[in-house]
Amino acid sequence: MACAVDVRQLSKLYNGGIKALDGLDLRVEAAKVFAFLGPNGSGKTTLMRILTTQIRPTSGSAYIFGLDTVKSGQEIRKIIGYVPQETSVWLDISGYENLLIYSKIYGVPSKMREKRIQDTLQSMGIEEVADRMVKSYSGGMVRRLEIACALLVGPRILFLDEPTIGLDPSARKAVWENLISFKQEYGTTVFFNTHYMDEADLYSDEIAIIDKGRIVKSGTASELKQSLRSEIIQVYSHDRIGGRVLESIRDLAFVQGVIDNNSHLEIIVGDSETRLPLILDLLRGEGISLERICTAKPTLDDVFLNYAGAIHFKCREEEEQGSKPVQA
Repeated sequence: MACAVDVRQLSKLYNGGIKALDGLDLRVEAAKVFAFLGPNGSGKTTLMRILTTQIRPTSGSAYIFGLDTVKSGQEIRKIIGYVPQETSVWLDISGYENLLIYSKIYGVPSKMREKRIQDTLQSMGIEEVADRMVKSYSGGMVRRLEIACALLVGPRILFLDEPTIGLDPSARKAVWENLISFKQEYGTTVFFNTHYMDEADLYSDEIAIIDKGRIVKSGTASELKQSLRSEIIQVYSHDRIGGRVLESIRDLAFVQGVIDNNSHLEIIVGDSETRLPLILDLLRGEGISLERICTAKPTLDDVFLNYAGAIHFKCREEEEQGSKPVQA
């Protein structure tokens, strides 16, 4: 499989010694949908700006389909599409006029412009509003227009920085359905940053989690969730559980972590089937009135919190190394 993105020991220092990237290594195969997750300030946008040739790294190297982002910027810009977080279309003209302007900026030959514009309008499902002023569009329509503009060059790889931020669930779904349809038809690689764990879970082929400028975990959504080797007991009670009772739960040898979600407790254990009766006995012994109790498998949110947040579950690597899990 061809390599769309190849990053080797990449570092970026800003003025004042702020280290945005710290020896980062990353490889993304062509024609894949790749999700990049990380807390604010972790280096996600910095990496995307390097990959799209907007800024240079301090050290290390980055390649797009074998082209060096520092030495071959002009060639790279001909084969990539990029949609930033900020609004990148004109609101006081129509969607069609935006696409016409971008087609000229990108150097699409005049004989091919009309077909490219119509194809991208259709790909993103906005052909019916093409002649309307963009300021009359919904947020989801504006985002689809921005992506349509990026698709005009028929990119080999599409970079999306928070592609559905601020959109309602139905608009987010529409954007992704159109993107996946385009990707399947043209074999385009999609590289996106997001804070929406469900998008990464549903639409990506592979995920990498970045924290403090380094990749801390990568794999498919399924592999990442399985890496925790944990299950969650969700406890809903009529009264808030806290103080001594909460500490008693945390002190149980088999409890790997406890998350207080205000409405309920999430108790992380290795095997919920055998541990649930013990949790019930403790709660009943403390006179806790339960509303309901249930079990759940780890979600991608749990994975993110474990590898890039403040809450840590006992995972395979920790067990193999014999390290003690951190209690939440």
